[in-house]
Amino acid sequence: MNAPHIELDQTQIQDFLQRVQPLLLPADFALLNNLVEAILFLSTLVRRKSDVIVRLLKLIFGATSETSKRVLKKAAQQDPSPRSPRKGHGRNGAESYPGAIRNAISHPTLNHGDRCPECLKGKVYKMSRPGFLLRLLAAPLVQAHAFELEKLRCNLCGQVFTAPPPPEATAPKYDPTVGALVPLMKYGTGLPFNRLEKLQESFGVPLPASTQWEIVDSAATTIAPVYEELLRSAAQAQVLHNDDTSIKVLSLMKQQQLEDSKRKGMFTTAIVARTEEQTIACFFTGSNHAGENLEDLLSRRIAQLPPPIQMCDALSRNLPGTFKTILANCLTHGRRNFVDTIPAFPEQAEYVIDILARVYHVDDLAKANRLTADQRLAFHQEHSAPLMQDLKEWLEKQLAENSVEPNSSMGKAMLYMLNHWPALTLFLRVPNAPLDNNICERVLKQCILHRKNSLFFKSLRGAWVGDLFMSLIATCKLNGANPFAYLTALLRHAREILKAPAEWMPWNYLHTLARLPP
Repeated sequence: MNAPHIELDQTQIQDFLQRVQPLLLPADFALLNNLVEAILFLSTLVRRKSDVIVRLLKLIFGATSETSKRVLKKAAQQDPSPRSPRKGHGRNGAESYPGAIRNAISHPTLNHGDRCPECLKGKVYKMSRPGFLLRLLAAPLVQAHAFELEKLRCNLCGQVFTAPPPPEATAPKYDPTVGALVPLMKYGTGLPFNRLEKLQESFGVPLPASTQWEIVDSAATTIAPVYEELLRSAAQAQVLHNDDTSIKVLSLMKQQQLEDSKRKGMFTTAIVARTEEQTIACFFTGSNHAGENLEDLLSRRIAQLPPPIQMCDALSRNLPGTFKTILANCLTHGRRNFVDTIPAFPEQAEYVIDILARVYHVDDLAKANRLTADQRLAFHQEHSAPLMQDLKEWLEKQLAENSVEPNSSMGKAMLYMLNHWPALTLFLRVPNAPLDNNICERVLKQCILHRKNSLFFKSLRGAWVGDLFMSLIATCKLNGANPFAYLTALLRHAREILKAPAEWMPWNYLHTLARLPP
């Protein structure tokens, strides 16, 4: 049985003690007063313990959704907007199975133009949408085709005559589709080599982990020119998001121990580059921080281009050393600090989160109306600037009047917001400046998925191969391209991509394929 949750109001308790004091002996009242103080003290300890537990759970499992409706129960209850129906898990239509093997079944007795057997007057015609039945079959991810060539032997001279193999049997042992599937499973879905090996064994089609690595390594070498072109294109972007996460590279760890290096950490950096038409994801793994990897990427940038907008959190390690950028800080990071203070400072946190929710609503309207960069800036200056100015004045007033202790969680959240105010509000002054770094954090989850399942990279070569495939796969997803079809096309046209790798980007490779001779 769960214990009831009781809110203790100190004002009500003090009023109660004043009412009962004349009714009790001094010794009894002193005992009662001590008991009340003990209960209040224990209640404070329990509340603090709960806050610590919540923080620990966030560190271990990650934060839950931080939508304003979720973190502000009051706002959620008062929101009259209708909720969209939750998508179910029912049947998918024919359009949901573009990869299915299609079998066209003609009517056994009727053809287009025949007389209707029902009314005997009209004529039947072929409808544009056929009927649809679906049957799903399990199969190994990598299938094997075995060709048994008949052998004949002369009983007199002993000469052996072998049937000639069909053309498909003389192709390379591992089809380009295998070279596309294995890295997609490894770096796109987080399935390690050893698990794929066990899965293939259960279907009777062995695919050892060592063989998988050889396939992946060879495929990476083949499509490396496309990866380099992807990095060059990303370097020319107008907006660059960057962030990193920790990772282990075993060979680098050993090297750092032998050399007694001062820098022990290893990281994977995600950089999301946004141009006017495309969005590109790039990964870099090694001992460099996010800012150092961004600097390496910007070394490929055309010198005549203006400095790009850089979106990141407020850590100094995210900044490039020598290349100039227009710095924007993540508004979501500033907001998250206030979300963490809700248990202790509900009213103040609600005020800040509500204002930021209104600012994000303005940005959503700008996106929905497909405003240009300049139109979006003017829209934010009209609607968001007054909100942010009110927020800034309120934060300064709270600290100036000592309404909040600077060393408290709320005080630290306020100081963070004020200290980074110019970078947090760049979207009010510069066209195309984003509000947050959410897109980069979402892309970085692909690396985190790989880390949770594979735990580490064995070598820097393995890390480079992983960066290559994760970059191409993530960029495909951001641009609506099919990663498997894309990687397969690259491996089948290895000679063509060497001539013009810029024509084999995820957003234009289909046009390139259409121009090739059959």
